[in-house]
Amino acid sequence: MDIIELFRWFDGIEERMSKRQLAIARDILKELRGRLKFLLDVGLDYLSLNRSARSLSGGEGQRIRLATQIGSQLVNVLYILDEPSIGLHQKDNLKLIHALKELRDIGNSIIVVEHDREMILAADHILDLGPGAGRHGGEVVASGAPDKISRKTTLTTDYLNNKKMIPVPATRRNGNGQKLIITGASGNNLKNISVPFPLGLFICITGVSGSGKSSLVNETLHPILSQRFYRSVKDPLPYEAIHGTELVDKVIEVNQSPLGRTPRSNPATYTGVFSDIRKLFEQTLEARIRGYKAGRFSFNVAGGRCDECKGAGLQAIEMNFLPDVYVQCKECGGRRYNRETLEVKYKGYSISEVLGFTINKSVDFFQHIPAISNKLKTLQDVGLGYITLGQPSTTLSGGESQRVKLSAELARKDTGKTLYILDEPTTGLHFDDIRILLEVLNKLVDRGNTVIVTEHNMDVIKVADYIIDLGKEGGIRGGEVMCTGTPEEIAQCKTSYTAGFLKEELKRSSGVLNLKKQL
Repeated sequence: MDIIELFRWFDGIEERMSKRQLAIARDILKELRGRLKFLLDVGLDYLSLNRSARSLSGGEGQRIRLATQIGSQLVNVLYILDEPSIGLHQKDNLKLIHALKELRDIGNSIIVVEHDREMILAADHILDLGPGAGRHGGEVVASGAPDKISRKTTLTTDYLNNKKMIPVPATRRNGNGQKLIITGASGNNLKNISVPFPLGLFICITGVSGSGKSSLVNETLHPILSQRFYRSVKDPLPYEAIHGTELVDKVIEVNQSPLGRTPRSNPATYTGVFSDIRKLFEQTLEARIRGYKAGRFSFNVAGGRCDECKGAGLQAIEMNFLPDVYVQCKECGGRRYNRETLEVKYKGYSISEVLGFTINKSVDFFQHIPAISNKLKTLQDVGLGYITLGQPSTTLSGGESQRVKLSAELARKDTGKTLYILDEPTTGLHFDDIRILLEVLNKLVDRGNTVIVTEHNMDVIKVADYIIDLGKEGGIRGGEVMCTGTPEEIAQCKTSYTAGFLKEELKRSSGVLNLKKQL
């Protein structure tokens, strides 16, 4: 049963019990109702009790643990939550904020790392870090109650005060007139639905948590196309038919999984720019005198790398039952290479020093070498100018990993018939990062491709060309198409939860724009 269904099943259960049963069950029922209510309070009414923990999103797992803590009624505890609003519809956001305030009111302290506007404004005290990211950050640029920091000028407060905003596009794209259509999708909670995906558009899949968005896109549409194009072994959820696959030539899922699982994986290796950099070092006079080839400058091949850490720059200390801890290699000092390799310089810099460059510095450094600078420019375009070329992928956030993957796709030549699928790409992104991300996605669509994004963030939803809203509720009460169309058309839908919030967002955006025009 879904949690909400089970909670309702307990209504009036005492009347169905004998006196003896009631005497035994009274305390148990009180505990069960209390625990279920905590799960309802943090917006998890759509989950079924036998749902496997592995299938839960990060935000869902975090909210289950939060419900457990609310139930424990501990006091004088410091709770730290990292982006608890992940995967949460605006309808349930206020429930989560209320649950956190309940924890505070019984005598606890709560620290939340968050980008959600409502969560920020509901806080008692805000710490805003910046002014930029990476080496340009690390300072407290504003602190205090929401009304106090709103008088400061920072990137965050500019968005909170509507001085900066992501505008609604003046016109929506019409697409290329062709459609990809799934009929009879019935996996998980989907109610035998038929869904058209107009091609050549920026499409947003919306709906409350658990309404069937991932079931439709990630577990039905993506596996179908992966099997057609790449002979993937993953089977899609049940469906009757799909029409229009010949109109697409490849499908790319850009998720937030790590680029690699070891410190050897980094943005330079993932984007393929490292091979070009190694060839440059191979052509230096010093390398030719010594007979060094490009492989000498790889930290994955013995010879040029540090033998102690095998080119990782870090050494793993096994902690038995805990995750491994990485410490800097004592032999090479984290530089990855042996002394002889580091003696070869290009424009006065060793290979290790080049890997330590930020993307911004690298773009200037390699500006006369198009094969390298073009790939680096795409990393800069997605707002990652602050990370370093050799930054281990294990230290990149999910949002950063996703943008590195996006930049790699941007650098490739496309045919204009590619379908891109992104699941909650705004996770972990600041308002300004979302603006940059939307610019990147719009570039992909402007080339004739189709982008499908599953999202709760109103800044993304309002700029989409076409919306498919699922609902009405989550779990067994979801899985139906509520409405489809442009954001303006969706905002008029009477039965959709998303519609109400979208209507308010469109009003806010147009109101701010009109005020700016008057000023």
